[in-house]
Amino acid sequence: MPEGGASISKTEQEASKTAQEAPDTAQGAAAGAERSERSERPDRASHRRTALLVTFLLGSLTAVPPLAMDMYLPSLPEVTRSLHAPAATVQLTLTACLAGMALGQLVVGPMSDRWGRRRPLLAGLAVFVVATVLCALAPTVELLVAFRLAQGLAGAAAIVIARAVVRDLYDGMAMARFFSTLMLISGVAPIVAPLIGGQVLRVTDWRGVFAVLTVIGVLIGVLVWARLPETLAPAERHSGGVGEALRSMRGLLADRSFAGYTLAGGFAFASLFAYISASPFVIQEIYGASPQTFSLLFGLNSVGLVVVGQINGKILVGRVSLDRVLGIGLAIVITASTALLLMSLGVFGEVGLVPVAAALFVLMSAMGITLPNTQALALMRTKHAAGSASALLGTSSFLIGAIASPLVGVAGEDTALPMAVVQLAAALVALACFMGMCRPWKKESSRPSVEGAVS
Repeated sequence: MPEGGASISKTEQEASKTAQEAPDTAQGAAAGAERSERSERPDRASHRRTALLVTFLLGSLTAVPPLAMDMYLPSLPEVTRSLHAPAATVQLTLTACLAGMALGQLVVGPMSDRWGRRRPLLAGLAVFVVATVLCALAPTVELLVAFRLAQGLAGAAAIVIARAVVRDLYDGMAMARFFSTLMLISGVAPIVAPLIGGQVLRVTDWRGVFAVLTVIGVLIGVLVWARLPETLAPAERHSGGVGEALRSMRGLLADRSFAGYTLAGGFAFASLFAYISASPFVIQEIYGASPQTFSLLFGLNSVGLVVVGQINGKILVGRVSLDRVLGIGLAIVITASTALLLMSLGVFGEVGLVPVAAALFVLMSAMGITLPNTQALALMRTKHAAGSASALLGTSSFLIGAIASPLVGVAGEDTALPMAVVQLAAALVALACFMGMCRPWKKESSRPSVEGAVS
């Protein structure tokens, strides 16, 4: 009994002690939770700041190509006078930059998969800055074309690696939302770029445009070097290189529907690029608008493209078949191009700037439902080769657009007829590829993915 009583007494003492310590334990837990909550608040705030910074940096990278292309547009007529070169030759400076961006994607993409994102990106930005300085100093149009090619090759790093970083950081719906944000930023860049270019021409000549581009390239390069970390772990890198990418692309092109959407998007982009390369001469030289007026009109057309693109993403997608929306977009492009052709031929008599600008606005806006849907429909065909498919889509669009650029200047700078002919022909070919190769009326029977063919 004494031993049992002692045991009970000891147990009661321990229970009493536990009861006395319980409030202290609860208070400690509450204090710990409060400290944890306080410590999490700056973490969440830091995460938000980091996310905003990454968004800004990647958005800046996606803006590099349109800035390099569109800020230069208002100065094209001045370049022809300054370098004593014909309009068709000066338009080759656009073609060279576009071709460089197309070919550069095929090289930089595999490089970033092998050596990580930071080194190829920083190297590309460094070469972009050097090439831009050389463009500002070019004494002849031939050298300007060569330097613009180098500028485009280097600028391709911004296009490819920005998308690759998004794939490294995000997945699923988060990735889709982030890409939508980048599309908004890249859509604003063509609006701002010619406005900046037009204002630069108020205080300096066309060489000053490249000086401003140099400063922009340096600022983006410094921000990337200081604030953008490596996002591809060494364990995830591979040494497949360009050969592996080309084999994957060959498998993609074996799918008729993917090839059809790719060609449709490429020729639609050619119709768009015919406008980009010819409109500075058409609007300024033929219709007498100032560089500032051209910049405003170009910005307005870009606003139309962005707005229609957002209508496509927010309202049409999920409610209307993508094939149907694509067909409508191509039909609108053909209608606007036909109107421009008839006006150029004088069918409606002497027309002023307003009807031509209205037709160009309709054509540009229709691209907001044409280009995104060709890309989406093509990428839906291949789940396990999305990187190669994206590179192939971008490269084909840039190359076909580069071919269209010099064609709009074959008849000189005193007529808008070549622009209208190229736009209409490209749109008709895009529609033929879409209808003949994709066969949207047989969508249900051709819906199964071709992943097996390209994996």
